[in-house]
Amino acid sequence: MDTEQLFLACLPFAGSGAGFFREWKKLDISELTVFPVQLPGREERFLDDPYTDVAEAVAELAPQIASGAGEGTDIALFGHSLGAVLAYEIARELERTGHRLRHLYVSGSPGPHNGRTERATGLPDEEFLAGVQRFAGYRHAAFDDPELVEVLLPVLRADVEMHENYRASSTEPLSVPITALRGEDDELVSREQAGQWSAVTRGPFAYQELPGGHMYLVDQPEQVLRLMAGSPACG
Repeated sequence: MDTEQLFLACLPFAGSGAGFFREWKKLDISELTVFPVQLPGREERFLDDPYTDVAEAVAELAPQIASGAGEGTDIALFGHSLGAVLAYEIARELERTGHRLRHLYVSGSPGPHNGRTERATGLPDEEFLAGVQRFAGYRHAAFDDPELVEVLLPVLRADVEMHENYRASSTEPLSVPITALRGEDDELVSREQAGQWSAVTRGPFAYQELPGGHMYLVDQPEQVLRLMAGSPACG
């Protein structure tokens, strides 16, 4: 790996997988090595049981990311919504184990100490999907195909349960710099909520808005990557 590159591990949002971020790899931003993190229950890990607990996910994913980066490599983490809390807890574990964590990018998420009040876990299928659509701010194309819904539902239910039951593992601040990202028209996560991440680090904090709503990153992948490539962590 080029020593000037930053290893960027990307954590998916609920119902998504590494395939979303494999499209980011194709953009070939020279300052970044994009590492799509796969969760069980989807794509090539379809037969594996999905996580329903963040601590369980972190126990597997943190060593996987460290191994993918290799010894002595600068690591950054990016996560959107559910991916943001996964990235945060993985950041805690990487700091604890002495890895070279250089930046945490959290997107479309309130701070980790502010859990959801509205819940979809346990609802009947149609109500559950309607709730997820409302929480996510977009409609997954698979929702219109009954066969795909049947495939997607177990993973989506597990992801939503994991997110809704999540409680931060510690109140001790991180030392890594944090950048909170948000779509400027996001109706699900306010500017104030995104700003809550400033309280969870002793390091520098930055807040950035990009054009779009809650799922701005679907339409702005290159802009998101270039923002991260231009951060002090890559400078």
